[in-house]
Parts: sequence; structure tokens; C-alpha cells
Amino acid sequence: MKLTSLRALVAAIEEGSLRSAARRLGVSQPALTKLIRELETELGTTLLLRSTTGVVATAQGVVLYERACTAERELQQAVDQIRQLDGRMTGSLTIGAVPLAVMLLVPETLRTFGQAFPEIQLRVSEELYIAQLTRLRKGEVDIALGPLPPELPPGEFAVETLMPTAMVVVVRKGNPLAKARKLADLGQAPWVYTGATADSGYARTLFEQHGLPPPPAGALVNSTLGLLSIITSGNCVGLLPQQIAAHPFAAQYVDVVPVAEGPLMLTLCALARTEMHRKPSVRHFMAHLHRAAHHLTGGLPS
Repeated sequence: MKLTSLRALVAAIEEGSLRSAARRLGVSQPALTKLIRELETELGTTLLLRSTTGVVATAQGVVLYERACTAERELQQAVDQIRQLDGRMTGSLTIGAVPLAVMLLVPETLRTFGQAFPEIQLRVSEELYIAQLTRLRKGEVDIALGPLPPELPPGEFAVETLMPTAMVVVVRKGNPLAKARKLADLGQAPWVYTGATADSGYARTLFEQHGLPPPPAGALVNSTLGLLSIITSGNCVGLLPQQIAAHPFAAQYVDVVPVAEGPLMLTLCALARTEMHRKPSVRHFMAHLHRAAHHLTGGLPS
């Protein structure tokens, strides 16, 4: 199975057109079609369904496409790792980060790391931690930044503790629930959950820590912006990192509810693949993350 044939298949599926795929790869359309035909003959199956409007992958084509993308990423990672081990700090580094990390840690880290290693291309992707872990497992990101997952399999990733953070209870300004002083007072209010389902999430964790049944889910979101939008436009309650709740942008729209139980304490961490698969640039980026966290916390232990 030739790498050029796999790249032809990937381009055809992503472009949805053999002509566009050929243009993307800089080959003729007949040459690209021949490469894909060779793959189909080798595997004894149909990988693409062709029509007058373009091409789509069959179920078999999707399987090979996903594996081909993984192989391509791994090969590029190997190229970067080899060059960096030889002292040539080039290539790319992809960071997946929760909004809090993007706001607090990433700017300073990018500044100092970019000065030290200007030939490393940095990409930052902001998303929930569950999505980051999936991408880390697939090799789509090099480092994931966010709270340490509670049920992370031991030894799966290298984990570096960076800094503590507090998740505070917030409501929109003017919401009568801002006068609550106990979590129990908010137990019947609709809460915004961040995640795929209401079976997990920080709101549930906070209530369960204090022996209370989890509150009803008024909405499910997958971003801090979505959470803020729902809280500020209705009567939902939510949890925000204290640093974001105190930021001038958010503080003009939300109030922190001073419940007696206090905030939900989390630890912001960096996760990366094991040392065997780690590029030297990952180790250097981790060091710059620690410097940024130390600056933010004033040297307090995490």
C-alpha cells in the first residue's frame, strides 16, 4: 500500500471531488484516479462512490481514510521528532486548551516559547477537556491543557500539574438567586452543564461533594461562551473559573453567588503523550507553561 495512494484517497474524500483532489496534490485527475483504483484493487473493495456531483467514501473508505490520517500524523510527528533530536527546532506544535488556560496561561507561554523557538509553528485549539483527550489519544494535539480528569487511566499520559483554580457559582446580574448563601438554596434552579450529558460535569461534582443531589440541567453547552450566553439571558445557574468571572468582560454581566460551601477547587494540568512519542518541543513548551503558571500564582504551590 503506497503512501501516495493513501494521500490521494484522503484528498478525494476531503475535497469531495477527484478534480479538486488532483489539483490539491498537483497531479492530473487520471493519475489520481489510477492511484485510488490501485488501492481498491489491492483491497478488493470499493472505497469511493462516484457520481456526477463528486465522490463520497464508502464504509470501507471511511475506515481507511481514518487510519491513513492517523498514519500521516504519526509520520509527520516522527519527522519533527527526528529533526528536533538532531538539534533543528522546527516543525509544529498543537495545543488543545480549555478557555481558562487560553485566557491565563497560553498568551504568556506563547510569548516566551515563541521567542525561544521561532521556527516552531504553534496552533491553539480551544475546546472542552473531553474533546481534547480524544484528540490527544489520536495524536491530533501534542498537549492538552485543563483540569485533571477524575478517571484518567494511570500511565496513559504524562501529567504535569500547573496551578490551582476555583470554579465559582454565577448567575446573571439581577437574578434573585444571587442572594443565595447555600448550595441547597440553588438545588431546584436550572443549571448549565458543560459536557455531552448531564450525567457528569462540574455542577454535579460540586453538589455531590457536599452530599446533595445534583441540580436539574437547564441546558448543556460545550463552551464557556455558550455558558455565559445562557446564564446572562435567563435564570440558569452555572460554574465559571474565578479568573473568568472576575474578568471585566464577564463581571459586567454576572454575579458570583457567595455560597457557604465555597467554590469547586480544580487543578489545571498539562497532559502529553508518553516520553517515547514526545517531541523535544513538547518538553520545552511544558517548561514555559510552568514559568507562566509560576508567574500567575506568585510561586504558590499548585
